[in-house]
Amino acid sequence: MGDPLPAGAVDGQTIGGDSAVVRFANFVKLPHTLFALPFALLGVVYASFAHRLSVGVVLVVAVAFASARFAAMGFNRIIDRDFDAANPRTRDRDLPAGRLSLAHAWWAVGVAAVVFVGAAALLNPLCLALSPVALVWIFGYSYTKRYTHWSHLWLGGSLAIAPVAGYLAVAGQWDPTWWTPLVIAMAVLTWVAGFDIFYALQDEEFDRRTGLRSAVVLLGDRRAILVGKVLHGVTLVMLALFGIVTPFGWLYFVGVAGAAVILAWEHQLVRPGDLSRVDAAFFTMNGVMSVLVFLFATADRLW
Repeated sequence: MGDPLPAGAVDGQTIGGDSAVVRFANFVKLPHTLFALPFALLGVVYASFAHRLSVGVVLVVAVAFASARFAAMGFNRIIDRDFDAANPRTRDRDLPAGRLSLAHAWWAVGVAAVVFVGAAALLNPLCLALSPVALVWIFGYSYTKRYTHWSHLWLGGSLAIAPVAGYLAVAGQWDPTWWTPLVIAMAVLTWVAGFDIFYALQDEEFDRRTGLRSAVVLLGDRRAILVGKVLHGVTLVMLALFGIVTPFGWLYFVGVAGAAVILAWEHQLVRPGDLSRVDAAFFTMNGVMSVLVFLFATADRLW
C-alpha cells in the first residue's frame, strides 16, 4: 500500500515530467507492470506446447494484463487516498498531492477496466466470462489491510491470476492436468506475498498507529522477514516443480537457478531495522527475476 522506499527517498520508478500521461503513469507506477507480466507470458509459452500461438494473442494478453493492473492499482490508490495523505512517506503521491483529481482517477480506472474486459473478449469466451471475477478479486485487495494481517496473500493471489490467465488465453479451456497451472500460480502467489511483506516493513509504525494490519504488525519485523523468506522458499520449489511436470527442459531450470540467486541476494538487502536498500530489492531485483525466468523458459521452448 506504500512505495517500497524509505521515507524521504527518491522513487526511482517515478517518471519525470508533468504531462497528463506522466501523471497517470506515476499514479499507478506503470514500470511495476514488469514485475508479473513475464509470468503471464510464461503461461502463454506453456500453453504453446499444446496449442497454436499467434503474435496477436501475445499482444492482447499484454494489453489485458497491463489494463487489469492499471485498474487494480488505480482503484487501490483511490481507496487508500486518505491513508496515503496521512503517511509522510506517501503523501506526495499524485492523488493526495492534488496533481491528479479524484474524478480523473475514477475515469482512468473505469477505462482500464473496460479495456481489460474488451481484451478478454478478443481472446475467447472463457476469458471473457472470467474477467469480471478477476476484477472483483483484484479490487477486493484494496480493503484487505483493514480486516486481515494477511493481505499479502490476497495480493499474491491477484498476481497469481496472471500465468493462469495467460494459459487460458491461448488454450481457451482448463489444462487436462488441472493442477499444473496452479503450480506456477502458487509460485507467483508466494513470490509476491513474500516481497509484499518486505514492502510492509516500511509502514509498520504508521500501520500500528492507524489500525491497519499486516504480517509485520502481527509478528514484528524479524518474524515477518522470516515468513517472507519461507514464502520465497516455496516460490523456488513451485518454480522447479512446474518445470518437472511440464515439457520445459534444462534451460528453464537455469532460469530457476538464476531466480534463486536473485532472491538470496535480495534477502541480504532487507534486514530488521535497516531498510536503506529496499529500493534495489524491490524495483530492480524482482523485475529482473521475473524476466529471467520468462526468458529462459522461452529460450527452452524455442530450443
